[in-house]
Amino acid sequence: MNWTRKLISETTRETFYLRWFGLAKIPLLFYVGVSVVELTPERMVVKIPLRRRTKNHLGSMYFGALCIGADVAPGAYAMYLIRQQRTPIAMVFKDFQAEFLKRAEGDVHFICDQGKEIAELVALATASEERVEKQLDVVATVPSLSDEPVAKFKLTISLKKQP
Repeated sequence: MNWTRKLISETTRETFYLRWFGLAKIPLLFYVGVSVVELTPERMVVKIPLRRRTKNHLGSMYFGALCIGADVAPGAYAMYLIRQQRTPIAMVFKDFQAEFLKRAEGDVHFICDQGKEIAELVALATASEERVEKQLDVVATVPSLSDEPVAKFKLTISLKKQP
């Protein structure tokens, strides 16, 4: 078992889990082809490719696909940490704010740099019977074109230990 873990990178494993979860529970995740690009204790980066399924009538990424990516970056990181805790924790997003800055005309990377804060929130939810919340920031970029953000998002994640 250990040798298979070494052969499969953590990002590949999390991409597989995310796609399986999408297929089983949230088909839109599977449909848009989300994948994990980077996973560190501080950061989660997910990618949604620009293709027929994610394009709007102008040839850029549809705002619904952008919103899926914004949801997945912190959500997948929280799910990753919750699975490690082995304590059943319910996760939902309480609110969502989006600022679309320019057209996303390529594969979009969604970056959440608040990994440590999410880890603290998961630990707090594990130790408490109360619902805990935290506002998180996600930045969307198109690295093939520029490092400038194409969109910025604010989401409030809400966690509660299940009985």
